[in-house]
Formats: sequence, C-alpha cells, structure tokens
Amino acid sequence: MPEVTPGNTDGVQIDLISGARMEDLTSMEKIRLILDGVRDGNIVILEEGLSPDEESKLIEVTMREISPDEFNGIEIETYPQSKAGSQGFLGRLMGSEETKKLTVIGPANQIETLHKDENLISALVSRR
Repeated sequence: MPEVTPGNTDGVQIDLISGARMEDLTSMEKIRLILDGVRDGNIVILEEGLSPDEESKLIEVTMREISPDEFNGIEIETYPQSKAGSQGFLGRLMGSEETKKLTVIGPANQIETLHKDENLISALVSRR
C-alpha cells in the first residue's frame, strides 16, 4: 500500500483497489492485503469485492488478530449484495457467484455505517 507522506496525517487514507490488482492473488494474499491496509488505519475499497468464502475467511482471520490495545477489528459493507435470486436457473445450478460488487472495509473504530440500501452506502469515517 502507498505510504502517507510525513506531515500529512490530518486525513484518512483511502485505498481503492482495482479488480485487476486482486484477480491474480490467492484468497489469503487478498485477505493479507486488506488487513495490512486496515491495520494501518486505512479505508480499503475493493472494486470487485470478495467471494462469500473470502469474506468469511477475512472475518475469521480478523477475529484471530483482534487485540484491545492494537487492533479493534473491521467494519465491512458490500454493495450490491449478492443477487443469487436474480441469476438464471442455469447460473444457480452451476453455482456461479456474482462478485462484481463494491466492498468498503475499514477499522471498526473509524468507520460507522450510517445508511445502506440497494443503491447507496453512507459511512462516517473519523480520524483516530
């Protein structure tokens, strides 16, 4: 992840990660990339989101790394939610998953979801 330049610590860093950057990474490499950014206090936005299995693994790894003095965990919101019900019969039968979704991940003590619906995620991001 890019580093914040010294003296420029007044804001919150947002890392926008393209689908192309994530496509060649293993699930654990994706999780590590995300958690390393969030542990640094950054908000991570994924262009294409994670698969349901990767999201579960991200939460599992996060729970193991929580420590009261160092890391409070993550807040994660995805837009849009998986549309399994809107896939065709063949897509559901073959188990294809829609991962074309935007995912916002940040430190639990810095990001608070204010509103979420099928068209919008509103979040309040605070400084530490």
